[in-house]
Amino acid sequence: MRNRWKRLIFLAPMVLLGMLVFIAVGGAIVLLLWNWLLPPLAGWPAITFWQALGLLALCRILFGGFGLHGSPRRRWRGRLGECCEPMTPEERERFRQRVRQRWGCEPSTGESGEQ
Repeated sequence: MRNRWKRLIFLAPMVLLGMLVFIAVGGAIVLLLWNWLLPPLAGWPAITFWQALGLLALCRILFGGFGLHGSPRRRWRGRLGECCEPMTPEERERFRQRVRQRWGCEPSTGESGEQ
């Protein structure tokens, strides 16, 4: 238990420092890209480092990104695969038919070569 606390006490400042470096580098990249591209192309004014950080935060809020999680589609497909795994082939086909009836969609190609 003591070793765990020692590691935690050691890692906390390192994680904080890593986050600050990541934010600073991200802000610098946004600043450089903005000031390199937009003033000559669109005639927009150059921005400061703090404006670049604000723009980075705004984009993160509006569009997401930089996350470590997978896409919701991949998680959904994984759960569906786990759900369908114990089914027999007949049960899977009945399930597919119910989904097609419910959502009104037909796949372009099926496992049996249908189109």
